[in-house]
Amino acid sequence: MPDDVGSHHRYGRSTVENWASTLLPIAILVLAFWFLVLRPARAQRRDFQGLQSQLAPGQRVMLASGIFGETVTIGDETVELLVAPGTVITVNRHAVSRIIADEIETEPESSTDS
Repeated sequence: MPDDVGSHHRYGRSTVENWASTLLPIAILVLAFWFLVLRPARAQRRDFQGLQSQLAPGQRVMLASGIFGETVTIGDETVELLVAPGTVITVNRHAVSRIIADEIETEPESSTDS
C-alpha cells in the first residue's frame, strides 16, 4: 500500500514549516529595522518640529554648524540671528538645532572640614 497520505513529509519538513522558516527571519528583520531606524527617526522628526514651533524672537539658539546667536526675526523659511553686537546673519530656519535654555549659574559648594 503506497503511503500517499504523508507524502509532503517526504523531505522531513511540512509546507507550513518551510514557510515559517522562510518568513520568520524576514519578519524579524522588518521588526528590527522598524525599532532601530524608523521609530527613532520619527521621534527625532517630532522633536525637530516641536523645536521649530517654539522659536521666538529673543531666544538664544545654536545652529547645526555650532554658531550661537540670539533670534531677531523669524520668518517662514529664514531666521535672523544676532551673533555679535551689530552683526546679524540670516540663516535657513532648519539650521537651528537647539534652543539654549537660560542657565542659572550656581557657585560650587565648598566643604569645610574642621
